[in-house]
Amino acid sequence: MMHAMHSNIESPDRGFAVDTTFVLFFLALDLGLSFGSFGFDDVLSILTLAAFVTVPYLLPSNGEKPDFESWAFGRTLIALFGLALGVAFKQSLGTVLPIGFGYLPMTLLIVSATASCYVQLFSIMRFRLVK
Repeated sequence: MMHAMHSNIESPDRGFAVDTTFVLFFLALDLGLSFGSFGFDDVLSILTLAAFVTVPYLLPSNGEKPDFESWAFGRTLIALFGLALGVAFKQSLGTVLPIGFGYLPMTLLIVSATASCYVQLFSIMRFRLVK
């Protein structure tokens, strides 16, 4: 099996904010799971979700960034899908799924956030040659 060699030809950055998209989805899933209490923690979760929809656009990338409006619209759709899936997941707990599965969205959120943190720190600390 041959490995691709690094070339001087720049390709577009296809992984632009992909890792934060997983965090966004699992955060929305967890918010949908706890939706209905309307407490202070829900307000903070909604603000965090809004931040994860918009702020990753400002992260550094190698390629050209897409248009902000279309990018934010796509991430908003992912967040709404995660919220709807979280509400459906909440309805299925205790009937279709065991109650213990209620911890799954937060567990996946922690794993994806840890991976995203590692990827972002690696991209910031990566050594880049001066052209």
